[in-house]
Amino acid sequence: MLRSVQGRGADDDGAIETVPFQGLIRFERQAPVRQVSYYICGELIEPQYYTELYYTLRTATDTDLIYIHLNSPGGDFNTGLQIINNIAASEAKVVTVLEARAYSMAAMIFLSGDELYVHDNCQLMLHTYSGVFSGKGNEQQAEVAAVGKWFEKVMRRICARFLSDEELDNIIKGSDFWMDSDEIRRRLAKDARPAGKRSTARKPPARKRATGASR
Repeated sequence: MLRSVQGRGADDDGAIETVPFQGLIRFERQAPVRQVSYYICGELIEPQYYTELYYTLRTATDTDLIYIHLNSPGGDFNTGLQIINNIAASEAKVVTVLEARAYSMAAMIFLSGDELYVHDNCQLMLHTYSGVFSGKGNEQQAEVAAVGKWFEKVMRRICARFLSDEELDNIIKGSDFWMDSDEIRRRLAKDARPAGKRSTARKPPARKRATGASR
């Protein structure tokens, strides 16, 4: 059925004419897309050396696209966790790119992206944390227990969409878990989470991926 809408024509006398309604009204907003790339190569060191990355993630808008390229053996747990938390808080779409290897904390950063991309001939490895503790015996025991529970929560929250419960249990108990590019892609293909979408549990409510060290 053809419908019409009333609109003012171009007649000099200002007459109203009937124009066909096409069933679709188009609105367009043009916004520049800012694309930023960071390369994390080598060991993750102390958190203060990554403040520019944190700031970029925190101040980005929903039209920004941020790439984090990874080739790292892992490193400082606090640094990795701060990067992961800022990815989760960012309004930008964050793409993590595996370019060679990502072990330990670097692997968890890779798995925290909104979209994950892996090149050929790459390797991913996950394992439990390692650290150095000091103080009286009872203090060390309490710290080891607290850090262990903390690490397990972080590991399960980040890796649950990628690893089975049995695999996570084995990692927590001390096993190393290795994957090559083919295995990573196989698992990514089974990931039901749409690319670029975060779980609402990862977002701070206001805005809308320790002393031990992981190596």
